Amino acid sequence: MDIRNDIKYILAKEGYTLTRIAELMAEKTGYPYTVKSISGKLIRESITLKELLQIFEIIDYKLVPMKNEK
Repeated sequence: MDIRNDIKYILAKEGYTLTRIAELMAEKTGYPYTVKSISGKLIRESITLKELLQIFEIIDYKLVPMKNEK
């Protein structure tokens, strides 16, 4: 799984850039998010669930845990 490309695909599909997401996350949290910090977390796959949920909230998505089908 390549979470970086998956997230970037969803953002692009919804018309968002990492720059805009960084700006909106910084406004929302008060933490100085940058494109570099978000991109680095995606590359290292170290983004937290909290941060991922914040991104999804910004783009009006929700994360729904589902059991794998056999």
